[in-house]
Amino acid sequence: MSSSTELRPRADESAGVGAGLDALETVPTERVPLGRVLRQKALPPLLGVALVLGAWQLAHSLRLTAPDKLPAPADVWVALTDLWYEGTLFSIIWTSLWRGGSGFLLAVAIGTPVGLLVARVRPVRAAVGPLLTGLQSLPSVAWVPATVIWLGIDDSAMYAVILLGAVPSIANGLISGIDQVPPLFLRAGRTLGATGPRGARYVLLPAALPGYLAGLKQGWAFSWRSLMAAELITSSPELGLGLGRYLENQREFSDMPGVLLGIVLILVVGVAVDLLCFGPLERRVLRSRGLLAAAR
Repeated sequence: MSSSTELRPRADESAGVGAGLDALETVPTERVPLGRVLRQKALPPLLGVALVLGAWQLAHSLRLTAPDKLPAPADVWVALTDLWYEGTLFSIIWTSLWRGGSGFLLAVAIGTPVGLLVARVRPVRAAVGPLLTGLQSLPSVAWVPATVIWLGIDDSAMYAVILLGAVPSIANGLISGIDQVPPLFLRAGRTLGATGPRGARYVLLPAALPGYLAGLKQGWAFSWRSLMAAELITSSPELGLGLGRYLENQREFSDMPGVLLGIVLILVVGVAVDLLCFGPLERRVLRSRGLLAAAR
């Protein structure tokens, strides 16, 4: 009788400790006011843009260089409205965005299995690993003349340049993520029967997701940069008018407001894709691992 009464307080204490640990692990969620979200998320970028525009306008007003070399922000706005009224603004953006997005998805489909193979097979890593690192450091513009000779001036050359620029970054990002997976995870997966493709799908890839996501973001950056380099250099009616070709056309016409508009549009599209696509994905991964509060 006495032993049972002694066990009950111990059980109650264990339950209390477990409940306390569960409470510590539980992250309280509360609805953030809209005003606070705007102050924290929207206001700093807007202030940064306003600062850049103010410095730009000041440099133009002080005539730090000739007006035809540094037009005012209002002149670039006029160039933007001209494209709007001509009805070509969205077609120019869509031409490049479609090429960049589809080329990036193709690079993901190729770079992911390549990264898995290089990360898990030592002979392949010894042979291919340095090549991937070298390809990642090679400027994408260097591939444009070769791909034009090989494939001609058409979309296939554009996609080839994108793949050569993005696949090494995606593969290296996945390799880096796999290298940081604790061996205990892999042993636990094998114990539970997750081997081969199942182990890669259910253990290896989820554990390597942060590094893989970083590789995807870098792969998109390389895809976009590679495409702009290819559009700047190549010209053909079959290619249509993308952002890179628009920028080069304005350079040939010595239209500096158009040149600056092309640069701004390339920057805005690249940043928008990163914020709208990779930003939510990154927050979801951090939230699933309990790291979102720390990331803030």
